[in-house]
Amino acid sequence: MTIHAERRGVAAPPDLARSWLLVPATKPEAFTPPAESGVDAVILDLEDAVSPPAKPAARARVVEWLSRGGSAWVRINDATTPYWADDLAALAAAPGLAGVMLAKTESGNQVDATADRLPEGTRILALIESAMGLEAAPEIARADGVFRLAFGSGDFRRDTGMSDDPMAMAYPRSRLVVASRAARLTGPIDGPTISTNETVLQRDSALTASMGLTGKLCMHPDQALAVNRALSPSQDDVVWARDVIAELGEDGERVRDGSDLPRLAKAKKVADLARSFGLD
Repeated sequence: MTIHAERRGVAAPPDLARSWLLVPATKPEAFTPPAESGVDAVILDLEDAVSPPAKPAARARVVEWLSRGGSAWVRINDATTPYWADDLAALAAAPGLAGVMLAKTESGNQVDATADRLPEGTRILALIESAMGLEAAPEIARADGVFRLAFGSGDFRRDTGMSDDPMAMAYPRSRLVVASRAARLTGPIDGPTISTNETVLQRDSALTASMGLTGKLCMHPDQALAVNRALSPSQDDVVWARDVIAELGEDGERVRDGSDLPRLAKAKKVADLARSFGLD
């Protein structure tokens, strides 16, 4: 079986999830993506994808689906809107809620207030979408309940006037990566690629991986495989990791000098990811 085919059938756990599919809460027929899409996680979107007049009906539809055996994350409205409290009140008892994505997070206090209205232990994805949110990223990352950080790149560009050029976006991406690592979180989730061009998606996903982000938002199910491929160890990576572990020993019993230990640690990380993604 090829690595490409294996990736198609293995969904990563949330802490390692690579492809995060945003689905408008107004489209219940799309709440469950095709199994062959390879999507790791689904986020039902009650925020930007739903106009204010349609929010009550969309919210009720999501809660009903989560109460009838469905399971997904839900992007709730930001804490400065009246919809935030309504979203949390409706979702707090939904049995299929995997966690929430808090839109436009700008402080640790907003995360704390969100956590206080949800059952203890509910996981929160803090979506950073503004200059204020980026400046508060270390505080947000350390807030109780934060599971991972995510980058709302489109709104961030609108807020700051920055372009989507990789150089312009290097600082915000790097800041989220460093804040996540300092808070002992899994690497952050990058913003989506709007283009449907496969070459553009592959380029963007490779950039995501190179910057140290470990997940990416998707707008369509058919983006998931390319994202998963870019954010997983390659076949060459897996072979290299096996060779290093065989050379140095699983516990480092054949380490020769100071450069060997970092190499072994990286190899073991690659091997662990390969197992988690079904690539071994």
